[in-house]
Amino acid sequence: MKPERSPAPASVFTLHGIPPAGQLVPLGLQHVVAAIVGIITPAIMVANTCGLSGGDRTLLIQVSLLVTAIATLVQLYTIVHRIGSGLPVVMGISFAYVPTLLAIGGQFDLPTILGAEIVGGVVAILFGIFVRQIRRLFPPLVTGTVIFTIGLSLYPTAVRYMAGGAGSEGFGGAKNWLVALVTLAVVIVLQNFGRGVLKLGAILWGMIVGYVLALCLGMVDFSSVGPAGWFQMAAPLHFSIRFEASACISLAVVYLINAVQTIGDLSSTTMGGMDRLPTDRELSGGIIAQGAVSIAGALFGGLPAATYSQNVGIVTVNRVINKAVFAFAALVLLIAGLVPKFAAILTTIPQAVIGGATISVFATITMTGMRMITAGSFSMRSSSIVGLAVALGVGITQVSGSLQGPGFPAWVNTVFGSSPIVVTAIVAVILNLVLPREKAAAGADSQAPA
Repeated sequence: MKPERSPAPASVFTLHGIPPAGQLVPLGLQHVVAAIVGIITPAIMVANTCGLSGGDRTLLIQVSLLVTAIATLVQLYTIVHRIGSGLPVVMGISFAYVPTLLAIGGQFDLPTILGAEIVGGVVAILFGIFVRQIRRLFPPLVTGTVIFTIGLSLYPTAVRYMAGGAGSEGFGGAKNWLVALVTLAVVIVLQNFGRGVLKLGAILWGMIVGYVLALCLGMVDFSSVGPAGWFQMAAPLHFSIRFEASACISLAVVYLINAVQTIGDLSSTTMGGMDRLPTDRELSGGIIAQGAVSIAGALFGGLPAATYSQNVGIVTVNRVINKAVFAFAALVLLIAGLVPKFAAILTTIPQAVIGGATISVFATITMTGMRMITAGSFSMRSSSIVGLAVALGVGITQVSGSLQGPGFPAWVNTVFGSSPIVVTAIVAVILNLVLPREKAAAGADSQAPA
């Protein structure tokens, strides 16, 4: 009797099976490199805004890694056939929420952010359940306008970090700007002239170079690394949770926009890697998972989650869709999230390095929105929607106290005056509904699939 042969390794271009380790490991690490900056930087920014101590800063980064790992696994392998898309995507802590999170954190605190996140997660779940009916309110013009505004609103944050962080010793000094500009220069060079993993991980390599330079200039503080342990499970409700109506409304609007962005990312994944559109069940499950993971993550101190467009871009380029590749990437992030020592090292990254690396990310977000806005014909109607929505959204937040005068309760400024995203989204949706459409655009809309 002949011995049974072990099954042949699966192809990386198919969804199921285990590919050879020589392909699995580097392709999985590629996704880790592409995602890692987006995972840790929002946590660092929120920790700085909320004034968290060393141990709590470390925990926030640790939980961010864990939430990203779990969210990715849920997307890959659905739960009860409703939670998760079953598609090869990476989902985790997202820059898209940062302007609103910083506004809430600056006015209130981290517990208020986590409470608003739970409400936002519920909104995302409801969006996922009724995705076919709700998505009509958010065509590319509206979604692109909001994403464009998100990018714009993040520029001052990046510049403050490049200057060393508001209120820090030496803010605006030459050393901070030197480190920030060197970091940015490395990112630009690798993004435009690099190849392979150098190009895909341009932001990570830029941060490494900037970090080494900052270390040589005596700008790195390792005091938080020594006390950190080698293994720790995040405990639920370490941070308390507080519900503030105005904060909940603000973040709920951002969740709606990011649910639409998730539709775009899932569609890009299936079109780029499988030559098909996602099914309604895949879209619904993906958005429901986004909300469910956010709710569960908030209980442990995790920040809001969304799909990672940079990882979707990798799929559209190399067409690698094997779930085991993404599961391996999630496993790496999971292990990293269980090691406080690793998270503590990440907290030592100087703010100038973060600013130099992330300003290019924020520029990419802005241009992504611009591409969505101009994807179709850019008419007078489109110009009115985009121009007025951005003007009101950005303008109100730039004039301090513009919504705090007589007759306005305090919650009005929190909802509409703290972050430009809410006003921009509301104005864009309303104008898109009420302004008359050109005949060609109306005809195209009537022929678009539901």
